[in-house]
Amino acid sequence: MTTKTRARYGAVAVATAPVVMAVAFVAHPFIARMPDADAIATAVDANRAGWIAVHLITVLGIALIALAFVAIRARLRDAGEDRYSAWALPWVLFGSFLYGFLPGLEFTPVAVARIGGDVTAAQDALTSVFIPILLVGGVSFAIGTIGFARAVIASGILGTSLSRVVAAALILLAISRIVPVGAVQFYVQAAVGLVALWPLANDIWRSATSDRSSTVTPRRSAASL
Repeated sequence: MTTKTRARYGAVAVATAPVVMAVAFVAHPFIARMPDADAIATAVDANRAGWIAVHLITVLGIALIALAFVAIRARLRDAGEDRYSAWALPWVLFGSFLYGFLPGLEFTPVAVARIGGDVTAAQDALTSVFIPILLVGGVSFAIGTIGFARAVIASGILGTSLSRVVAAALILLAISRIVPVGAVQFYVQAAVGLVALWPLANDIWRSATSDRSSTVTPRRSAASL
């Protein structure tokens, strides 16, 4: 597989990931505070198949987000940026790995409901696991996305204004993962994911289809972020 072909696949992953996550978040039954055992029990009882489907889509979206950052790292490396994105990627991947556990935990209420158990009690028991994973994974992801935000500005691949918009969206994306409020987790995260990743997907695609060199001279400092 050639470098340009890999870059095209990477661009597709970067463009698709926030769409899949947005679909999952919008389709998810609204829960004002996470985790809310009573609200989750109600949602599971109302539509078990829908609950399973939306969390499977979420797992797929999280995996695509991780792949998207791998592709963004490759683009930044090709553009000559190694100061920030090199150390930021492992933090993003670890945070995504932990975040992927959360929708997996949400299959437990369905299993309990199927055997006629107490869904609310089962969900309450998961809270002691859910919150630490959410926080540790969110902090790890935040450290990584801050690094990527600085890398995008330092690399200059998007130009000054768009780089700042994307960097700000990346930071908001990280914050939205940590806040256990439904409106932030579902809707803010969905919106800023699109704002953060679509411009990068476009840049990766253009770099893969252009005959010109993809190397951009990195700026000397990203301290203005």
